[in-house]
Amino acid sequence: MEELDYSAYGSKVYRTTLDNGLKVNLLPMPNYHKTYAILTTDFGSVDNTFVIDGREQTVPNGVAHFLEHKLFEKEDHDAFDLFGALGADANAFTSFTQTSYLFSTTAHLHESLDVLLDFVFAPYFTEKTVEKEKGIIGQEIQMYADSPENRLYMGTLGNLYPNDPIRIDIAGSEESIQRITPELLYKVHQTFYQPGNMNLFVAGNLVPEQIVEWVKQNQTLANWPVRPLPKHTFAPTDPKGQDVIAFNTLTMPVARPKAMIGLRGISDFEDGRDRLKFVQAVGLALEMLFDDTSENYLQMYNKEIIDDSFGFGLEIERGFHFATFGSETNRPEAFADAIIAILRQANEELEEEKDQFESIKRGQLGRLIGCLDSPEQIANRFSGNLFDQATIFDEIESLSQITFADLKAALTQLVNEKRLTAFFVLPENFS
Repeated sequence: MEELDYSAYGSKVYRTTLDNGLKVNLLPMPNYHKTYAILTTDFGSVDNTFVIDGREQTVPNGVAHFLEHKLFEKEDHDAFDLFGALGADANAFTSFTQTSYLFSTTAHLHESLDVLLDFVFAPYFTEKTVEKEKGIIGQEIQMYADSPENRLYMGTLGNLYPNDPIRIDIAGSEESIQRITPELLYKVHQTFYQPGNMNLFVAGNLVPEQIVEWVKQNQTLANWPVRPLPKHTFAPTDPKGQDVIAFNTLTMPVARPKAMIGLRGISDFEDGRDRLKFVQAVGLALEMLFDDTSENYLQMYNKEIIDDSFGFGLEIERGFHFATFGSETNRPEAFADAIIAILRQANEELEEEKDQFESIKRGQLGRLIGCLDSPEQIANRFSGNLFDQATIFDEIESLSQITFADLKAALTQLVNEKRLTAFFVLPENFS
């Protein structure tokens, strides 16, 4: 077992890969009562086309999310009930490129780990239960369709990636989930829920050698057959982002307009740590330009272009990244003009705020260091291959070394006016 010593923080991370390919990362946190575990498969909503054993396969949109829902239900029990009986809290979520299953507990760690591994790796589907789930998820899809905030976000993604599955809701559509069958779910599970395509991160009150032994015992009993790993084939249709749609609107029964600006990035990173540095540099730059203490924010607020709902951020996953800026506003066109004007002059705007760089950086470092008190945040921040297995301690070290020049370089990589879009959700009869 590999031992990563982060002596500056009085912590060690233990890392190993089991014979069946399952990657295990462990962070002991002495004197903590809680332990948190998250098991992740490298499979999300955009992976509707992939190659397995040399053959390309296509599955309906929404399969990853549907599978996440169904794995908890077994022939004679529900995994949530088993966790509850052990005093553990469990949940799961699906993103564009990953699906994760998690629990937190203050007792019965061994039993809870077994429940996690057993229910995720041992599927059970029938025609009856799958048909029932279609109705449940169909209602969820309709709920998202009725949400102005979700329509604003997905509309922006539709403009940014008009020919790619990123534009499609993670849950799929009411039409696409009708094509899901028990046989399809078993096939997808067999393909992507292999130990070699998954990682387990456990943080909290634990003994590393003990956890590894428990997981090995569980996986040995599972008696995994040798299968080829899937090859992810998702990539944006237009790698240069020339297919971005500049503007779109949607009318809904809302009280006030909602506006969002999207900015599509196209930079590729061969090294995961370079990708991490880019994300952190962009995060610092956007905070300097748009945080509620910045001059830009105050000017837009005083002109009633934005209100307290204003938010911004950068999202990055396997194969793509984009930034969004959104707010409720009675002046959506003025909002779009203001955000785009700031981004158009981003490096010049940064120079005007240069004296804030160190304080903004210290603030982000402080918040990141504050996450060290939370097993959940430590484990959830781990992004596997995306950042070359970087832990939260590596994130802190990377952030501490970022310079002001790095911010300007990152914005130069990210910002291109041709990859900007605006999307508005407008009230009926808005003029």
